[in-house]
Amino acid sequence: MAILDSKGRLFGKLSVLDIGAALVILLAVIGVFLIPGGGGSVAQVGVNTKPVEVDLIVRGLTVSNPPTLVQAIEEAGKTSLIIRNQPHGEVNVKGIQTLPRTVAVPQPDGSVVAEPDPRPELNFTLDMLITLEDNAQIVNGGPVFGNNRIKIGTPIEIEGLTYRFNTSVVSVRILE
Repeated sequence: MAILDSKGRLFGKLSVLDIGAALVILLAVIGVFLIPGGGGSVAQVGVNTKPVEVDLIVRGLTVSNPPTLVQAIEEAGKTSLIIRNQPHGEVNVKGIQTLPRTVAVPQPDGSVVAEPDPRPELNFTLDMLITLEDNAQIVNGGPVFGNNRIKIGTPIEIEGLTYRFNTSVVSVRILE
């Protein structure tokens, strides 16, 4: 009996191609599960990471009950961040400051005084300053959340259980 017959079978039973395919699959399984790999992307090796605070301003958000929204964001303590339509993940909400709606009122002596806006429809409008904090990679171009650089003017969307709205960055602080 010949070891290899005219059809490429070993001992007349096993095809050489089948044995080769089985070995490739076996080596792939060993490579994936048994040989330990690196702990992350090569691009992230040696990158400096620091805590960063980002201030967002929200102007003219129409809400049926503004205090309830502010309370919901504060109680959650975290919010999902979407930067330039790319999800970043959750970040901590450090604080929310509601901003008053005022109107300039000229005085008889020629000066101008800021007074609360008396229009009733503004009871459904909210202006606020939201401070978020997270760790960011620090590169030459500034802080990077995910794969997006964060700078003043960067469009950002924040999302929670009962809200989702667009805003933009007004301040970035790298903490030491």
